[in-house]
Amino acid sequence: MAAMDNSAPLLLDVTRQIWRRWEGVRPTGIDRICDAWLEHFAPRSQAVIITKGRQVILPVPASQALFAALASPKSSKSPTSSTAIFRRKLVWIALRWGWCWLRNLDGNGRFWLNAGHTGLHNVGLIDWCARANVRPIYLVHDLIPITHPQFCRPGEDAKHAKRIHTVLQTATAVVANSRDTLDTLSRFADTANMPVAHAIVAWPGCPSLSRRPAEDQREDLATFVILGTIEARKNHALLLSVWKRLVDTMGDACPCLVIVGRRGWEADDVFRLLDHQDFRGKVIEAGPLDDTQLAEVLARARALLFPSHAEGFGIPLIEALAASIPVIASDLDVFREIAGDIPELLPAKDEDEWVAALKDYASDHSVRRQRQLARLAGYAPPTWADHFNKVDALLEGLE
Repeated sequence: MAAMDNSAPLLLDVTRQIWRRWEGVRPTGIDRICDAWLEHFAPRSQAVIITKGRQVILPVPASQALFAALASPKSSKSPTSSTAIFRRKLVWIALRWGWCWLRNLDGNGRFWLNAGHTGLHNVGLIDWCARANVRPIYLVHDLIPITHPQFCRPGEDAKHAKRIHTVLQTATAVVANSRDTLDTLSRFADTANMPVAHAIVAWPGCPSLSRRPAEDQREDLATFVILGTIEARKNHALLLSVWKRLVDTMGDACPCLVIVGRRGWEADDVFRLLDHQDFRGKVIEAGPLDDTQLAEVLARARALLFPSHAEGFGIPLIEALAASIPVIASDLDVFREIAGDIPELLPAKDEDEWVAALKDYASDHSVRRQRQLARLAGYAPPTWADHFNKVDALLEGLE
């Protein structure tokens, strides 16, 4: 019967989107990628949901209702209201289609597209892939909890290792968000004596931000921005130490640092500094901002700062470059991969180098900044069209 329609060409995992929308958290880079996959693949897919005790393939009508709820606009002015509306929609779907949870629909050899990682560590998931007859296609974002466990929540390294083992054991193919991520995955597989399935690299697309206004139309030239969850890996601690030095040596002439993002984990030292250190108004914790607010803040900035110890890709970096905003970042292989020699790349632990660069970029006559603006001319960011051309070609080649 129509209600049990199991005929969509693809299966699309939406586990991460459901819990993120339910909790009402602002989207991270991974969330943006999952949303892009939802927009691209939902019209020809059925939904897959993973819980601790069960995995379910929803029939077409239930899937389309769920996809529509997930794609509904997120209000930046009233995020609480948006969350409440989504929760009501999800409850309605559960009441209308909850009986589907008791049906074990077969995957019929279809591709199961998983861009979110959520639940891949669950016991029984590997067996379900075989039992449900699905062919997994995983987007791997990073292996940071394994390679840099000191920057992650306790136990996250073991949990992520289970996720990656699931990927290696079950994948029909892997999409890596960068060559650096794929190389790291290959090294992990070699250590585990496991093969890597057919893999491609497909950089995520860049959302469009407003381009930088003309220099003479801008205010607050001596402002810098760091974007992202405040966590140890993002290295806010370096910048706060740098700003303490700048405040002490430059006084009122010290540039401003605007910190955009919510407070995360493993960064108690940073939180203490933000709460108790006197930066004389030169460090502003703005919290999470919507895209419009972020574009306005970045447009006034001398540069985006990106001093991370590790990244799988770096969406803020390409967003800034696409908007003609210079970037000062840590010298990571992945940043060289996605941006070449355009950004100013510095050692993540060299405080003196960061102090020197920031003093230079804060100047109205910064030679280093003008050189980066010249390198920025003609920069073309990766697009979602390019990303999905590669992923679609992968799927077609595997048919």
